[in-house]
Amino acid sequence: MTLSLMLPLGLAALASLLLPVLVHLARRSEQRVVVFAALRWLQAKPQPRRKHRLDEIPLLLLRVLMLAALALLLAEPVLFGRPDRTPRVLVAPGVDVTSVRPGSGLTDARWQRLAPGFPTIDDAGAKVPELPAPDQASLSSLLREFDASLPAGTPLTVLVPPVITGADAERPVLSRAVDWRVVADAVPPSAPPDATGARPPIPTLMVRYAPEHPEGLKYLRAAGAAWQVARGGGSAGEDDAEAAVTVATDSTPLAGSRLAWLVPGPLPDAVRQWVAGGGDALLADGAIAPELEGAPVIWRDATGPLARGTRLGRGRLMQLEHELAPAGMPILLEPDFPQHLGALFTEAPPQPAWVDAKAHAPRVGATPYPDAPRPLAPPLAGLIALMVLLERWMANGPRRRTAA
Repeated sequence: MTLSLMLPLGLAALASLLLPVLVHLARRSEQRVVVFAALRWLQAKPQPRRKHRLDEIPLLLLRVLMLAALALLLAEPVLFGRPDRTPRVLVAPGVDVTSVRPGSGLTDARWQRLAPGFPTIDDAGAKVPELPAPDQASLSSLLREFDASLPAGTPLTVLVPPVITGADAERPVLSRAVDWRVVADAVPPSAPPDATGARPPIPTLMVRYAPEHPEGLKYLRAAGAAWQVARGGGSAGEDDAEAAVTVATDSTPLAGSRLAWLVPGPLPDAVRQWVAGGGDALLADGAIAPELEGAPVIWRDATGPLARGTRLGRGRLMQLEHELAPAGMPILLEPDFPQHLGALFTEAPPQPAWVDAKAHAPRVGATPYPDAPRPLAPPLAGLIALMVLLERWMANGPRRRTAA
């Protein structure tokens, strides 16, 4: 083990060690002269000079040690060496620990879940880890995080099911060789995405407009027809457009998850509540929604910003920057307008999740992280607190009061 100081300049506080010595030397000024009547007429004789003498040496030493410890605390001491290299076992979601642990040959290792925080698995609570939530960090990211926090040279074993979920598209690169074990009888995930080649459903868009402002409807209908054709729905006719875009006046109730609100004026509370419940709404440029003030740009082209957007509850609120007309938005006449419009209503695609566990074994190649030093400030602060209590007891204890 090696002791090091993160802030050596803090040792300058050692100059304060002179303070308790001076205090002990000055204590003699506290002595009071008492006039004794029977001796006042005696002839004064020169008194022998007394040398300076330190009283209460144990208390003085304690005060010096206390100040030295405080100076060391200011220098931020840390301890390098002797890291905890206990073998680790990470259990991925879907692996039954109770059936794997007895015959694994890793009884002396520390078992932890491959989940945020890496909780320890004890024998009493060795249950089947649940599958990760969609918004949780990916399995690959968690594996890299654990590798970075593990001391160099520590053996690592990872238990995974045959098909793992929550992985990146690329095999993780770690700083150590990993014992990657695929557990054949692990709990399988529910089902990977449909790989039968079936086309995804046609996106549907509700359009609500004011009867006195029907401008822009034809461009949204054309986008719906293009969506239909792109998914093999036939020719771009009026019926195709109606399959993807439903148009109604603003008095019609909302029944969907995507909305184009082409009504000028303040946004109704009903629409705002619908968005907060999980809907995505694209407002016309004339709509008024305070939530969009200062919102970031989410769609732009060579002419400048075209739309802004922000979160509202569990949904998204967006607004066009220009009127739905070629004069303000030339992109309406471009063939890729339907794709750009559909992208506004599409959340970021989920991370590649379903992979073959055997093909996803980590590679070695990352730069090892240096061992993190062990800070000594907490135990040193506790020691100083005990020394302060002891110093107060020695300075004001019963023995000191009796001597006084």
